[in-house]
Amino acid sequence: MASSSNNRSMESRTGRTNQRYNSKGERLVAGVVPLTADKTYVLMIQSTRRKGWVLPKGGWEMDEECTQAAEREAWEEAGILVQIDYDLGEIKDSRPPKKHSKEKERSLFQFYEATVTSEAEDWPEKDKRERKWFTYAEAREHLKDRPELQAALDRSTMKR
Repeated sequence: MASSSNNRSMESRTGRTNQRYNSKGERLVAGVVPLTADKTYVLMIQSTRRKGWVLPKGGWEMDEECTQAAEREAWEEAGILVQIDYDLGEIKDSRPPKKHSKEKERSLFQFYEATVTSEAEDWPEKDKRERKWFTYAEAREHLKDRPELQAALDRSTMKR
């Protein structure tokens, strides 16, 4: 496994064998609202497969603390190192279940406000994702179909 100078893995974790679920069967997801130090811009990512900008997030696994999962997802998906500043609390998934999906599972999101301390040139999902900085108004517009991500943005101390 290749690793860079910051000891971050260049391999993304895949699969859900170590995925955490709560007693209601909700998949536990950790994410960050990654901000500039002056809280003027938020970094969002987009998959090359599905258009649409989102916040970095992913499954919280058994072998890590929730904050570690959030930091790992920020690294894997956006290639950023972050300092977690605030716990933004739990946010329920309000999207309707996917119609043609076998997964009826809902997610419970745990978001953290974080300051981006560095952006890597190379990161695990570089070939699958783009990253871009947005103002609050731009970010909120991009998240209009993702109420759970909008809620995380709204709970942050980002400048409106």
